[in-house]
Amino acid sequence: MSEYCLLLAGHRVQKDLGRLDRLVLERIWESVQVLKQNPRPPAARKLRHPAIGEYRLCVGDWRVFYDADEEARTAIILRVMHRREAYRSR
Repeated sequence: MSEYCLLLAGHRVQKDLGRLDRLVLERIWESVQVLKQNPRPPAARKLRHPAIGEYRLCVGDWRVFYDADEEARTAIILRVMHRREAYRSR
């Protein structure tokens, strides 16, 4: 079984990652690497109302929102947000 490709979707997620502390960024990046082998690991949850992404991966107080494309074999990281920001009503 071949690996999935990880993509960062646009400037928004790059901005999210750019404002993180180095240690937090390393923890998130290690957790995201799991998506290369399995785009839906046990720690990920499918969202009922996917306003940001189809799946959510929790890393401490941080949430990684992403989509998984089976045909293209890609995991697309859409946003990385702190828990308090992620669940605010828009």
